[in-house]
Amino acid sequence: MRLAGQSYRGRFAPSPTGPLHFGSLVAAVGSYLDAKSQNGKWLVRIEDVDWQRTVPGAVSEILTALEGFGFEWDEEVVYQSQRAEAYLNAMNILEQCSLVYPCTCSRKEIADSSIMGISGPVYPGTCRNHPPQGKKSYAMRIRVNDEIIFFQDRIKGKYSQTLSRDIGDFVLRRADGIFAYQLAVVVDDAMQHITHVVRGADLLDSTPRQIFLQQALDYPTPEYMHLPVVTNPQGEKLSKQTNAIPIDAKDALPLLVKALHCLGQRPPAELLQGDVSSFWQWAKQNWQVALVPG
Repeated sequence: MRLAGQSYRGRFAPSPTGPLHFGSLVAAVGSYLDAKSQNGKWLVRIEDVDWQRTVPGAVSEILTALEGFGFEWDEEVVYQSQRAEAYLNAMNILEQCSLVYPCTCSRKEIADSSIMGISGPVYPGTCRNHPPQGKKSYAMRIRVNDEIIFFQDRIKGKYSQTLSRDIGDFVLRRADGIFAYQLAVVVDDAMQHITHVVRGADLLDSTPRQIFLQQALDYPTPEYMHLPVVTNPQGEKLSKQTNAIPIDAKDALPLLVKALHCLGQRPPAELLQGDVSSFWQWAKQNWQVALVPG
């Protein structure tokens, strides 16, 4: 948790797989207001560690959209695609502690031999128990244990997982050499001294894995708050896969007010008669975590 006297440092970390949509905006508004209402810093990190999913031009679109909606970040933007050495150093530390091992199992092999956990098939430990032979390309997994990982989410309350039962040994680096999101986000949050992580509830299940890695690497654990996820009329999370419409800065004010409503806040109707600057002034002064739907 946050050390006594340590000032608030939050972040918004979009993946450049396409332009920002309304669900992204809600997450950005929530993280921004939580930081600014506490006189904290708000950082932007581009999570492009998986370069195969990066859409050309998406980074520029994202940053331009954030500026158009009146967001102001406090430090230089960090790009995960430029931080492979830091991720490798972290994995080397874990390897020296005998916590990682190579794995050549395919997704089909895992699906065929596993029970289902929270996020899909639980890895059965095939390569943990029988190290692969030969020069076949391999992923690197971390050994989890039977300890219960729990944390107090600021909206959801107490949340826990037993990784060995619910997740299994998870991947830190894929067979194609790309570092996994779970490792990259933990290393970057520590590097940027993030004290508060405010993000969508679709990432709630990832948090125990990240806390496990923080503990293994002797990193501090931030405070977590998982915001409600915006869905389409079919109940699906807004995303590129569900054809979410990109946000347009020409509609910044009504979309910002709509985002506040999604976050359970109570903006006055006259806020729509002002401008983006007056919106942020009101929103920072009136942000209430207790109103965010659980």
